Amino acid sequence: MDFDATFLARLQFAFTVSFHIVFPAFSIGTSAYIATLLLLWSKTGAERYHRLARFWTKVFAVSFAMGVVSGIVLSYQFGTNWSRFSEVVGNVIGPLIGYEVLTAFFLEATFLGIMLFGWTRVPSWLHVTSACVVAVGTAISGFWILSANSWMHTPAGFEMKDGVAHPVDWLQIVFNPSFPYRFTHMMIAAYLTTAVVVLAVGARYLLANRFGEDARTMVRMAVGMIVVVAPLQALVGDAHGLNTLEHQPAKIAAMEGHWDGSEPVALSLFGWPNAATERTDFELAIPNLSSLILTHHWDGKIKGLKDFPPEDRPPLLAPYFGFRIMVAIGMLFIATGVVGTWLLWKERLWEARWFLWPASLMWPLGFVAILSGWITTEVGRQPWVVHGVLRTADAVSPISLTSVAISLALFVVVYCVVFSMGVFYVNRLINRGPDATVTAPPRHGQPSRPLSAAEEATRGAIEPAQG
Repeated sequence: MDFDATFLARLQFAFTVSFHIVFPAFSIGTSAYIATLLLLWSKTGAERYHRLARFWTKVFAVSFAMGVVSGIVLSYQFGTNWSRFSEVVGNVIGPLIGYEVLTAFFLEATFLGIMLFGWTRVPSWLHVTSACVVAVGTAISGFWILSANSWMHTPAGFEMKDGVAHPVDWLQIVFNPSFPYRFTHMMIAAYLTTAVVVLAVGARYLLANRFGEDARTMVRMAVGMIVVVAPLQALVGDAHGLNTLEHQPAKIAAMEGHWDGSEPVALSLFGWPNAATERTDFELAIPNLSSLILTHHWDGKIKGLKDFPPEDRPPLLAPYFGFRIMVAIGMLFIATGVVGTWLLWKERLWEARWFLWPASLMWPLGFVAILSGWITTEVGRQPWVVHGVLRTADAVSPISLTSVAISLALFVVVYCVVFSMGVFYVNRLINRGPDATVTAPPRHGQPSRPLSAAEEATRGAIEPAQG
């Protein structure tokens, strides 16, 4: 690949969106977890659920703020680095992104303040409702962003006039052929990633003999979520792959390292796709297994990379290795859920340090899987920015290499500083743990009581971490 302004513009967007994507994904999952905890507290009255909800709300607040900050620059890049993209498909992409603001952002902005600061200031039913609305709002945000992104992979419901895309059918645009699969896959990934983080934090506390009741609650809920959601993600991912085979066969060929369309597809466990020799070097593969998975026939055939002109083939290494990293982490999560559930059933989980110790270190893996999946699908779309409509090379602005290089360097510095500070602060919150001195307010229907000294001291719920 040539080292030019187009390459740097792609690198800049990839860098910024890679930092950004982990925060909304975590916010989607964390907000749903907080809402679940508060609903359980509202139903049972158990203070541990309320205590954990307060604790995870602090983590959510930091993650949400970093997601907003890191995402602002993405929209500006459409105008600075990708003006031709905005000109050609802005009639479609612009409204989809605008709908996110009008629905999700306004909804979240209305209820987020109540969720963050209303612990002792509003009735409990209103606070629980606000948490549920924020969880719904984050999911709606994912809906519109995934709709816009999916349309770039499987464009539908538009017509081209004088080189510009014009909407014809908004239902076809929003619910384009790949959207149901991408949206479901991403939402499950967000919930699964959060469950793994909760498991890691709970395991960390158990190993240190801290916050015993809260830690056991976190681990129990996380294991229950993982054992259900991780296998479901594998099934959704398989359906997503079949949809991609139908609409973007070159991407599947790159992911599989498959060159010759006249031969059945082996399941390539490891190899090094070589564009120069048009083969996968050092390959370790299981013959015909990918044919069975992709076509449901042992000798089934799909298009290979040789069936596409070289200029229409995606880059090879990123989709090939990104896909394998994602799948490997997914299989690890399935095993974690099964083993954790078995230990719970045998009532051995709390003493099984051989399980808790690796579980406490697993927190980054969900984010790695999300990034690997994103790299696989987005790099695999190349050389198209809108598949079959607009090539990436034709979407870039007429900007100089120097301009993009300077802005990219500034982004790297600023994002690394902001990201490091955010991770540091979240880690301080986790080290501090749930605040056991805070007593839950009366639930709806219970008699009110005056606030204790501890409650008065902690009004506002978002205290700065100490130590």
